[in-house]
Amino acid sequence: MTETNPRLKLLLIVPHPDDEVYGASGTLMDLIEEGHTVGLVTLTRGEAGRTLGLCETPAELAGLREVELRACLDVIGVQVHEQCSFPDKYLKDQPLDELVAVARSAMQRHRPETVLAFPPNGSNGHPDHVTAHRAVKTAWDSLLEDERPVLWYYASKTPPENEVLRDLWLAPNLKRDVSRHITRKLQAIACHRTQALSTVDFIRKFPERIVEETFYQVD
Repeated sequence: MTETNPRLKLLLIVPHPDDEVYGASGTLMDLIEEGHTVGLVTLTRGEAGRTLGLCETPAELAGLREVELRACLDVIGVQVHEQCSFPDKYLKDQPLDELVAVARSAMQRHRPETVLAFPPNGSNGHPDHVTAHRAVKTAWDSLLEDERPVLWYYASKTPPENEVLRDLWLAPNLKRDVSRHITRKLQAIACHRTQALSTVDFIRKFPERIVEETFYQVD
């Protein structure tokens, strides 16, 4: 992956390794095949996740998840990746201005046409997802109007069962057929071995999102 900073077609800003793959990897593959450069900012190293017996300590898990993420991005073909080290699980306890500064800096340096982040409810209510949303939205709001990229959120066509999450749900207004990438997308997902249970849950609940990726574009 390159260290240069060309203008990006799409920039994802998400909290965890694996947050890039389930809902956007097919779209990334589409854009890369069209000749565009895409990028990813990962805010934590994912050290608070499940180990599934593959390692023992948070430090070992962080190292393993970095390897998994690198393999995943190689499969997808992502050209630009920035790895941050904010504490996993405690992202909500970090000063918001520090997270905003990271998101704002990435937008200003890479000048993406589109930024993709989690929606206000974090998709599933995960505190790190919600915090990452707040950081990206605050950074986006702080830019001059002519500097702002288009802003997309992950969006599922299925409303959350939880009432609080449902109140903040945004129905998708964009959809992309990524079925032609299904083999590579599944290969990229499988690179995240420590997330095998999350993978099974995702496919069980949202099988249609393997072949169709849906987003909400902020007006």
